[in-house]
Amino acid sequence: MPYCSQCGNQVGPEDAYCARCGFRQPAAGPLPNAAPGYPPHAYAQPAFQQSAVQSIEPLANIPSRTFAILCYIPVLGWVPSVIVLAMKRFRGDVKMRFHAFQGLYIFAAWLIVDWAIHPIFESMHHVFRVDSILEALLMVVWVFMLVKTSQGQTYELPLVGELAQRSAREKT
Repeated sequence: MPYCSQCGNQVGPEDAYCARCGFRQPAAGPLPNAAPGYPPHAYAQPAFQQSAVQSIEPLANIPSRTFAILCYIPVLGWVPSVIVLAMKRFRGDVKMRFHAFQGLYIFAAWLIVDWAIHPIFESMHHVFRVDSILEALLMVVWVFMLVKTSQGQTYELPLVGELAQRSAREKT
């Protein structure tokens, strides 16, 4: 059975990523300098990297689909979006980066409404509240994206979708 080239955890021959550390696995098998029957982590990785891998271990076991769904949690989705963009596991995954960027852009729109538009209309007591309609629309968009993503669909929103696609394709 092959081992992860980053942390030494056992991985299946068909696994593209290690379930423990999230490191992308090479197409080749285990390291050539490892002794037969022994995990290659002692040969492949310095001790200081082992503690770093163990510190992110709880996040490595979360499936990609779950991370994509978490990016669209209303108001709080920016946190998993930033985590997705920071993880090595998703550096080359354009689909996951798209979900993270689109979730961030929806959050940015909500911030604009909440911090800029809302105070303007709050001071005008007898005026039609456009800010409330915009906030409700953003909540509907978040719920819509939660449903689409939980069904495994990648949906590109009209205004922020193209921007998210361009951002996701940029090289890091």
